[in-house]
Amino acid sequence: MKINQAELVISAVSQKQYPNEPLPEIALAGRSNVGKSSFINQLIQRKALARTSSKPGKTQTLNFYKLNEAFFFVDVPGYGYAKVSKTEREKWGKMMEEYFSNRQKLKMVVMIVDIRHDPSEDDRMMYDFLKHYRLPVTVIATKLDKIKRGQRAKQLKRIIEVLELEDEDTLIPFSAETGEGKDDAWRTIRSYIGK
Repeated sequence: MKINQAELVISAVSQKQYPNEPLPEIALAGRSNVGKSSFINQLIQRKALARTSSKPGKTQTLNFYKLNEAFFFVDVPGYGYAKVSKTEREKWGKMMEEYFSNRQKLKMVVMIVDIRHDPSEDDRMMYDFLKHYRLPVTVIATKLDKIKRGQRAKQLKRIIEVLELEDEDTLIPFSAETGEGKDDAWRTIRSYIGK
């Protein structure tokens, strides 16, 4: 999919700030520093629409990016970063729960994990949380270029096992460096936004 127009519309902390337009939304979730911003930037072929940061826990709002005037990517705060205070984490938790449990326009969640490691306890909790709200999930196993070809199948199998990935959910190996997996990611996203 070619993205000709991409803009950050709003960084929201509560429901009253969400955009009002009748456009479908795809949320992006993942641990701090897992490569969420790099995934967004590779997908839309922009260098820095989503800011990559060497400091984990940077995204503290729901960032609504409007693409091609047709749909939104919603970047949610990275989870599982220890240096964030307990009150801050609770605030994020409430903000994310409000969004995931009530948002009618939310069509699917892209959950990003690192293919080199087993999903963490936080990843498992996030996946269970999304399934609790009956949301379809596409798991993107990023940093594909960082492992040997021969290890791929084993690592992907581990991700399926650890998350207990449900049959209707998709797992896509992906590299923000090489763009591998990008077409598969777009194909899946398109099937949810009807484009």
